Amino acid sequence: MDSENIIVIDGQEFTFTQEETILQVAQRNGFDIPTLCFLKGAIPTGACRICVVEVEGATNLVASCSTAATPGMVVKTETQRVVRDRRTNIELLLASGFHNCLVQDLDMDSWTDFQLKSMEPKEHQGLCPAYGNCVLQDLAVRYQVKLSHFAPAETKYPIENVNPFIVRDFSRCVLCGRCVQACNEIQVNNVITFDLKGAESKIITKGDRTLKDSNCVFCGECVQACPVGALVPKDDFLEGQTPEEENRVRTTCTYCGVGCQLYLHVKENRVTKVTGVEDVGPNYGKLCVKGRFGYDFINHPARLKTPLIRENGELREASWDEALKVVSDKFSGIKGDVGPDAIGVLSSARITNEENYLAQKFTRGVIGTNSIDHCARL
Repeated sequence: MDSENIIVIDGQEFTFTQEETILQVAQRNGFDIPTLCFLKGAIPTGACRICVVEVEGATNLVASCSTAATPGMVVKTETQRVVRDRRTNIELLLASGFHNCLVQDLDMDSWTDFQLKSMEPKEHQGLCPAYGNCVLQDLAVRYQVKLSHFAPAETKYPIENVNPFIVRDFSRCVLCGRCVQACNEIQVNNVITFDLKGAESKIITKGDRTLKDSNCVFCGECVQACPVGALVPKDDFLEGQTPEEENRVRTTCTYCGVGCQLYLHVKENRVTKVTGVEDVGPNYGKLCVKGRFGYDFINHPARLKTPLIRENGELREASWDEALKVVSDKFSGIKGDVGPDAIGVLSSARITNEENYLAQKFTRGVIGTNSIDHCARL
């Protein structure tokens, strides 16, 4: 590495590669520069101006996400000027729409009281469905920002909830552009874009149609990228979620054999939401519509919970030991009477590769036949 590639951040020297930005060098070395519009894997825009830093010799503050590191650069990340600018930008973002996240409780003087109050379950009622999982809210708490200098903008567009998966609440959109980048640069679906009309700007599909009537495939990448409550799963919007009461369980998606890694958000022994695991292959946070939204069958009331054995034309509940013995006896009887090739096994495209491997081993090694296939619709 070129010994001249040295950058100074808050008095400490660090090396960097030619293509790294200030933000990348800072994050790699443990500095917590806040961001809102920055989306890993997409071209940085510097639109939100939350990640601004002070660079020695520069007249204005610079966006660290889009400014390349250069040899000899001296950067300060938390000066009074930087903090003041970030607070102003956060205030402007809070004034850009309807953000009822308790941050705007102007009568409260104590931030300790505010944070304790915000943790009470009853305070979630009527709040934004992204409460507790909102970058803008986190920034407002971190920099102790209350909406006092700017009047909130009026809501210009109605909520769109005519599809079964995603709710678009334009009143909470801060036009950060992360959803556009997630759709166009990460998933490359090219469904949404900016409609720039000054104060009436919005994120639109082609022809400004609803998602339902567009070429959206409902992968939900935009939902995972949204840092506020503008894009949320419909179940979150209708039922309201309390993130601090959920547990995240990492697992492998079973809808196909790719092996996408995902988190099941579990509350009271029920799966309430699915998100992709970031920075882990093979999907690196991306999911398809089935993987992200196709989980309602898990707790469906019609789902079988115990084995059933048919006797005299009727089904009765049985234990696993009894059911497996019946299956084993039937297989042994057929195999003994007419041979193993009279038995065929259907596996499923929805189970994991490892489970399908065991199924074929059982079919070939135990039953003694090569008659195994899978059905994608099982």
